[in-house]
Amino acid sequence: MPLSERQLAEFTGKHSSQIPFDTSPRHLAGPGDARHVTHGLAAAGWTPTSDPLSPEIVLRSRDRRHSLQFDPQSATSAWWRLRAEPTDIEPGWYAEFGELVPAEILGQLTDALITPPPTQRPDPFQALESAGWQLDSATAAHSADGMCHVERQTDQADARAYWHVETCEPGHGTPMGARIWHAWVDGRAPGHLMGAFITALADPAPLQRGMFDRTGHHSVTQQRSALRPEQVVEAHTRRLQAARARARAARRTLATPTAPVPATARATATARSR
Repeated sequence: MPLSERQLAEFTGKHSSQIPFDTSPRHLAGPGDARHVTHGLAAAGWTPTSDPLSPEIVLRSRDRRHSLQFDPQSATSAWWRLRAEPTDIEPGWYAEFGELVPAEILGQLTDALITPPPTQRPDPFQALESAGWQLDSATAAHSADGMCHVERQTDQADARAYWHVETCEPGHGTPMGARIWHAWVDGRAPGHLMGAFITALADPAPLQRGMFDRTGHHSVTQQRSALRPEQVVEAHTRRLQAARARARAARRTLATPTAPVPATARATATARSR
């Protein structure tokens, strides 16, 4: 079921009626609008499989391999869960994200999931360092305010790598205080997904929030944005159009049959190889 005009109109109605405020740093901006994630996947052809009268949302990809679950009634700290089933040639993997993860940052990861991987994959820690984050080691970094921590770790039980991002209250005599939100991504997930997530996390550009939107922490900085409400809606619309275009191009590529090699060409190639 594609994204409907009514659904787009509801997003437009909400964001056209509120004044956007530039909110920094990104890791403290709060959850924002979950439709930054769900609309992008729906535009790419993912379909809902959950009860429409339930607050839980489950979306599945067209090939049924990937699923995204958003559960605001979760009994755990993970409100978002992303899964990939194993195939004959690719492993399965899992990722989860906490309640207050900014939807725009998570949306960059899900956008990367529905986009062909880049030919070059930059080191996520280089993106963090360029944005002014402090590198604690070759596999760990923290934000300038010391409240967001990124680590690539290895599970000692099975020697499997994974990514862990945690935004916490400032510690009082300890490195970190109470958790604000977290992300855990299986190291078997395609590498460009976490690259997209960390690049979006490190981006110094503010996120837009309404005057009364929930933020992640009282220390967040907000000021009235130079963007008009219509520009916020237009940016969302352009992103959905791009997602649709990418999905259609991918389907056309899969549907295009490989032309058979003519018999004369096969015979010539065989003769030359002798």
